[in-house]
Amino acid sequence: MNASIFPPASFPQSLMTTVPSLHFDQVSFEHRGHRLLAPTTLTLSGCQRTLIMGPNGAGKSLLMRLAHGLLTPSSGHISWQEEPPAQAMVFQRPVLLRRSAIDNLTYAQAVSGVPRRQRKHMAQQALEKFGLVALAKRPARVLSGGEQQRLALARAWLLNPAVLFLDEPTSALDPAAIKAVEDAVNEFHQNGTRIIMTTHDLHQARRLADEVVFMYSGQVLEHTQAQHFFDTPASTQAGAFIRGELVW
Repeated sequence: MNASIFPPASFPQSLMTTVPSLHFDQVSFEHRGHRLLAPTTLTLSGCQRTLIMGPNGAGKSLLMRLAHGLLTPSSGHISWQEEPPAQAMVFQRPVLLRRSAIDNLTYAQAVSGVPRRQRKHMAQQALEKFGLVALAKRPARVLSGGEQQRLALARAWLLNPAVLFLDEPTSALDPAAIKAVEDAVNEFHQNGTRIIMTTHDLHQARRLADEVVFMYSGQVLEHTQAQHFFDTPASTQAGAFIRGELVW
């Protein structure tokens, strides 16, 4: 991957605007009679890198899917301070079409209404930015895990998001692939994209987070600046999590 994925002169200029705040007002979620998210009030403001953390089953991915609009709350209300901004989401296991890498990109552009004459050139630029040019014609589903994540990030870049959601995007990747994804996340952020990302990796959170939302058993126990969270966790569960102890 290139050292600088997004040269400032070529990055979509609409990302330079202020990202509106996202507000959860007493939002809960139930499934088949089980409450998976307790009533939650939470505001995510500014163009920060928010890392949602917690043990398995804490509700991290659920909170993110609610924020992105993939799920509807059982109660409460989710709103943006202004009109909802352009958003994209990268999943732990990328959802890719049975097409070539470049066709995955041009299809996303078609769905987004990009004129046909512009699609191939823009897709080629995205492949170059993410070091995937040599794989352009290869079926997307036979790419390695790291290559698939880079393709998913290239697709997100083409969608020009003001907010990028990432659900444990480096799970099961090797160290080189993890670094490539983290570099891409930082490049998005440096050029004005608001990052909301789940992870259970403490080292990754220390590298990336501006702020942390810590969840436990379907509840948000802490929402604070990253350094404060790691230095002085306010909850017993967060302290145990940071120390690498089992949290039940």
